[in-house]
Amino acid sequence: MSAIPDAKNPGWAARLPLTGKVGLGLVIFWIATAIAGPWLAPYDPGAFAHQDVFAGIGAAHWLGSDYLGRDVLSRVLSGARYSVGLAAAAAIAASTTGTGMALLAAVSPRWLDEVLSRFMDTLISIPSKIFSLVLVAAVGSSLPLLFLIATLIYIPGAYRIARSQAVNLAQMDYVQVARTRGEGAAYIAIREILPNMIHPMLADFGLRFVFIVLLLSGLSFLGLGVQPPDADLGSLVRENISGLGEGAPAILVPALAIATLTVGVNLLIDALPRRRGSKEG
Repeated sequence: MSAIPDAKNPGWAARLPLTGKVGLGLVIFWIATAIAGPWLAPYDPGAFAHQDVFAGIGAAHWLGSDYLGRDVLSRVLSGARYSVGLAAAAAIAASTTGTGMALLAAVSPRWLDEVLSRFMDTLISIPSKIFSLVLVAAVGSSLPLLFLIATLIYIPGAYRIARSQAVNLAQMDYVQVARTRGEGAAYIAIREILPNMIHPMLADFGLRFVFIVLLLSGLSFLGLGVQPPDADLGSLVRENISGLGEGAPAILVPALAIATLTVGVNLLIDALPRRRGSKEG
C-alpha cells in the first residue's frame, strides 16, 4: 500500500526546491491552457474583434489585438493546444520508440544491436531543419506530417540515451541472475532493465519536448508549420512581426509564452528527485 503524503512524509512536489515548484507551476499552467484554452477564449480566435490593429492592453482585450484586429488572448489560448499538444505527442512517440528499440538492442544478439545503432547514426546525421524543410516542401505542411517529422528527428537521440543506460544495466548482476534462471529477453528488458532507467528517460523526455516545441515554433515562424486559419505560438510570432518596432503585445505575448513553456519544463526536469534503481548495487 502506497504511503500517503503527510507532514512527515511529504509528496515529491512538496520536496521540490523553489525553482522546481516554479517549473511545475508553469508546466501545469500550460497543460491546463492547452486543454481548456479554446473554451476559455473570450472571442472567436479568427474574428476581427477590435477596430484597431496592434491595440494595447485594455479591459475588453486583456492582451490587445493583433495585426488584423483579432483578440490576442483568444489566439494564444487557442494556439497553445498545438504547441503543447503536438509537441507532447511527438515527444511521447519519440521517447517510447527510442526506448523500446534500445531495450531490444540491449537484450538481442550483437548483430542486431549494430544494425539498429548504425541506422540511428544515419538518421541523427541528417540536419533536422533541412530534413523538415525537404519533407514539408515535398508533401505540404499538415499536423500529421509535423508530428511524423518531430518524431523521426528525435527518435535517434532518445535511442542513444536509452541504449547507453540499457547496455550498462544489462551487465548488472541481477540481470545475469535473471538470465541464469531462464528468464526470456522480454522479461529481462521490461522487468529488470526498464524500471532502473525510468528516471533518466523521463528527464530525457522533458528535453525532447523542449526541443520539439522549439522545432515546431521555428517551422511555424518560417511559415511551414501549423497553417492558417489555425495557429500555434510560433505562427503568432511570425504573423505579428511587423508590430515588433512598437512593442505590440501581439508579438511579445506568444514569444513570452514559448519562453515560459520551455523554461518551466527545464526547471522541473532539473529539480526532479533522483532515485537509485530498486535493484542497483
